[in-house]
Amino acid sequence: MLITTDRPAVPRQALTTTVAREYVHRAALSEVFLTGWEPTGRDAFTVSAQWPRSHSFYPSEHGVYDPLLLCETVRQTFPLLTHVAYGIPFGYQLSWSRLQYAVNPQAMRIEARPAELEIHAVFSDIRYRKGLPAMMTMHLEVVRSGSLLAMVSTRFGCHSPALYQRLRGSIGEVAEVFARAPQPPEPVSRSTVGRLRKQDIVLAPTPDRLRWQLRVDTSHPVLFDHALDHVPGMLLLESVRQAGLAMRSSKAGAVLPTSMDISFNRYVEFDEPCWIEAEPVDTAASDGSRRTIRVNALQGGSFAFSASAELADVSSL
Repeated sequence: MLITTDRPAVPRQALTTTVAREYVHRAALSEVFLTGWEPTGRDAFTVSAQWPRSHSFYPSEHGVYDPLLLCETVRQTFPLLTHVAYGIPFGYQLSWSRLQYAVNPQAMRIEARPAELEIHAVFSDIRYRKGLPAMMTMHLEVVRSGSLLAMVSTRFGCHSPALYQRLRGSIGEVAEVFARAPQPPEPVSRSTVGRLRKQDIVLAPTPDRLRWQLRVDTSHPVLFDHALDHVPGMLLLESVRQAGLAMRSSKAGAVLPTSMDISFNRYVEFDEPCWIEAEPVDTAASDGSRRTIRVNALQGGSFAFSASAELADVSSL
């Protein structure tokens, strides 16, 4: 005999989840930081995101979120919106041309709960090819609990599989290129770049104190969570941060890259050494709490990227 009992109606509650990992070009669900999106106007959108209180690669041991976690969140935002709002098919390749950001350190502090973010994105200077965006600029305001956390501007290209194959020439299939990437050289010391794990160090020493070989470890689970045929932009951003850390005096404390301006000029390949060169810029704060550096990457006799970054002493934030 079937027995039924009346139960009071339970009000529906909106549940939070991440966006599909395919939209942000990630293999690991745990590395997806975006939780939703909605259009707010012509070429304007609001994207929601959540940051964990700790992360395996973007450290937060100083009580402040890592600004490169912001950069990865931005990197996820442009594939999401190009796919869902502009109809870019899966299989297209997105490539950074320029990235600029500046953070408000006070809004970056870690609190008792994961950080909930609103990302207000506006696209401009869109160039179309065959009805789809081929090049776009995206300006973002990142807000946390009503406070401005960061301002970001980025420009990137969207390449069809056929165009990408022409750009890459005879380099070969992605899986083959990835599989034959050489083993990375021995890294600089952990204390030099403030990293506890050898795998997280992206610089190898040279006789020149301000010059390093880029160290590319394709087994890294965050920087390479899927196969690529070139060095990813997030690894290049990390090389700028680590170059800044390596330049500091042995008595200096922890620093954060509170702003960065980087132009990507060409793909960085696996099969040839890439050299990271750094120099200080004479714009340090009078109390030494902030300083600016310039970092260039050279491969095959040409500049792969050029960057400037402001580094702030964590104790001064």
